[in-house]
Amino acid sequence: MTNSVPIAIKRLPHGLDLPLPAYQTNGAAGMDLYAAIKDPVTLEPGEYGLVPTGLSMALPSGYEAQVRPRSGLSAKHGVTVLNSPGTIDADYRGEVKVILINHGQLPFEVARGERVAQMLITPVTRGVLEEVGTLPDTLRGEGGFGSTGTG
Repeated sequence: MTNSVPIAIKRLPHGLDLPLPAYQTNGAAGMDLYAAIKDPVTLEPGEYGLVPTGLSMALPSGYEAQVRPRSGLSAKHGVTVLNSPGTIDADYRGEVKVILINHGQLPFEVARGERVAQMLITPVTRGVLEEVGTLPDTLRGEGGFGSTGTG
């Protein structure tokens, strides 16, 4: 069973002709986000840039939107979302933008209307911190990176 939550979404003037984010299949977890740029933008290898989507939204309290890479862009071109996953908070009302980075070996051109990322809507659990003098012991203890095995 799939949960659903209503989300108010607003198309901005530079994104009026682009599709709204949508799930591409019934089993998809993320909705595709489209580049709302006027002219193509080329990301050279190692370069990153901010790609507008032409959308703003009002998420319900208790939810966030996560902006994640599209696997096809990553696998085929080495292009991914730099701050993955990017978080859109429920109280943010500005334009949704995607920070893309080209980790590939060739320049990558972002065209208007290209699917550049995916967006997942997820519930948020807020932690309540309780300062203590000591923590309970575990088998791992203070073992850090690589402490649970080799490799």
